[in-house]
Amino acid sequence: MTAVKSVKIDGEDIHIFNSAIYIFESTSGYTLELDLIVSEVTERKYKKEQNLIIEIQLESGRNIDSIMYVKTLSGGLPQLNLYCDLDSIDEYEEFDIVNENSSSFPDAEIGITLEEIRSVEMPNENISLRLNLPIDQVEWLKTQKKANLNEMFKELISKYWNKQ
Repeated sequence: MTAVKSVKIDGEDIHIFNSAIYIFESTSGYTLELDLIVSEVTERKYKKEQNLIIEIQLESGRNIDSIMYVKTLSGGLPQLNLYCDLDSIDEYEEFDIVNENSSSFPDAEIGITLEEIRSVEMPNENISLRLNLPIDQVEWLKTQKKANLNEMFKELISKYWNKQ
């Protein structure tokens, strides 16, 4: 199987945890498929794009530059599934060719856990809380800066979470 060394999306290096690159054969022709396990932050950044400029460096030293389309698949780990149509597969002899009936389909998720991904890049999410507090506490909270409140709640939750 051909191995991916690095990937750039629109000129930006991205951290990949695992990948699979292969040729998919269908009745309509051939496509070059690139499945990437990435962080949730990277997935969110690119999953709604229609197409991206992709620079792939393979372990063999070969470089592939292409405009690729983005497919979103629901599943376990955050991933980007990229593809582009191929007119000919002559220059892709080192790639595995799979189709819908293949018994061994590349699986980029093997050997990676969400915890490993989050240890490299933990996403942040906004949350709204509705609390019933004494007025003096509400007034104090309103005078605090958002960054200070974020840090205060992170510390508070970490203390209680670690006790459980």
